[in-house]
Parts: sequence; structure tokens; C-alpha cells
Amino acid sequence: MSKQTILDAINDPEVIERVSNRRDMLRRSGSAAGAFAMASVPVALAMTARQAFASSALPQIIVDTLNFALTLEYLEDEYYRTGVAKAGLIPAADLTIFQQISKHETAHVALLKGALGTAAVAKPTFDFTAGGAFDPFNNYATFQALAQGFEDTGVRAYKGQATNLISDNATLTIALRIHSVEARHASEVRRLRGQKGWITGNNTDVAALAAVYAGENVTTQLGVDTTTFGSSNAASEAFDEPLSKDAVLAIAGMFIAAA
Repeated sequence: MSKQTILDAINDPEVIERVSNRRDMLRRSGSAAGAFAMASVPVALAMTARQAFASSALPQIIVDTLNFALTLEYLEDEYYRTGVAKAGLIPAADLTIFQQISKHETAHVALLKGALGTAAVAKPTFDFTAGGAFDPFNNYATFQALAQGFEDTGVRAYKGQATNLISDNATLTIALRIHSVEARHASEVRRLRGQKGWITGNNTDVAALAAVYAGENVTTQLGVDTTTFGSSNAASEAFDEPLSKDAVLAIAGMFIAAA
């Protein structure tokens, strides 16, 4: 299987059937067997990705970029799994949302690790308190705020790395598919917090996460002053800005205890 066919492989009837069967088993049973079946879904994705990319080596810049994305997905995956598992943290009305986001992040990790194979970076050790600045797993408002920060960072991070993947259409397409889901996550979490589903300027209600929104107040696109078409808020909201790799690593670094 070539790299190009990974996009079709993920929608392969055999893979879908295996995934669906596992989901059905989990719905029918709350037992350990059902949980194990659901946990194996990302494994199927990883195996598919590994087979699809095995036929040719990826250029180093793509390997580096995918590992950069994988590090962010590791962070989000562990964050949501920890939050969902913490009894009493997430209200019942919101729990299914975060459970679904968690499943998405687990699938992203599995796919990226599968694509990278032995070149995948190891998972860092995370400190989601950022050295004691936050207490997300004992305070739901803080959990939501950090979730929003991570999702908004992820959206801008994928955008910032797109040019590094442009030489490989299959890899770029996969990254864009993940990017759009991260954007949906960000919008959903923002709505849960009573905010707009999109970013307004460089505004944030969490001062420690100001770097996540740096540069989002840009109102000039392709040399055109977009404020001529509306207010400055509308002009900045209509265009989401990328974040550089260094900026993203500085943000993520606040929550990485050891690489």
C-alpha cells in the first residue's frame, strides 16, 4: 500500500467494520472486554498508517513536522484522558463531549505514530499544572480554560506547519484533516465556556495563555486592509493566523516536565 492510499485506507470497509464492531461491543457491554475492544480501535488505525507509509521513506522535514504534531497530540490525548477519568470533574451534561474529543485525540496519536513508525518521538512527561500555576483536574473551569488554550494552539500550529508538508500531498491532506477537527474541538470548547466559537483579536481571559493568541489581531491579508469591509473585530475574526514552531513549543513547554 502506498502513502497516497492511506487516505482511502482509513475509509476501507474492512477497517470501518473492525472499528464499528468494537464500538458496538462497547455500547453493549460496560465490561472490561468492551473497554478493551474500544481501546484497540487506535491500534487498527496505527496498523493501517504503518502499512500505508512503509513502502517509501518520508523526507526528514516531514518526519520532523509529524513528530512536532505528535508531541502536541500526546499532550492533548493525555490531558483529556486524565480529565475524563477524574471522577466528579466534568459535569454530566458536558462529559460526552470531552469523551468524544478524547477519542479523537487518541486516534490522532495512533495515526501519527503509525505513519512515523520507529521514527516517532517518545511521549514526554507532562505537568498540566505548569509548575503549580493551574489546577485543571480539581477545577472544571480551569480544565475548560486549558482545553481551549490547547485546542486554539493546535489549530494555529497545524496551520503554521502546512508549508513543510506541501511536498507530499498525502501527508498534507492527513494533516489538514486533523487540523479541521482540532478547529471543531476549539469551537466547541469555546462555546462551552460561553465564548464565541472563533477568536476575536488577541483577546484571552487567561493571562498565562496570552502567547496562544499573539498575532491574532492582524487585519491585513495579502496587503488588503480587511477593516475596510467591517469592524476591526470582524476583520480579525475572519482570518485565523498561524503560529510558528518556536512559539508553539514555548506554549507546550509550560506543560512538559521532561522530554
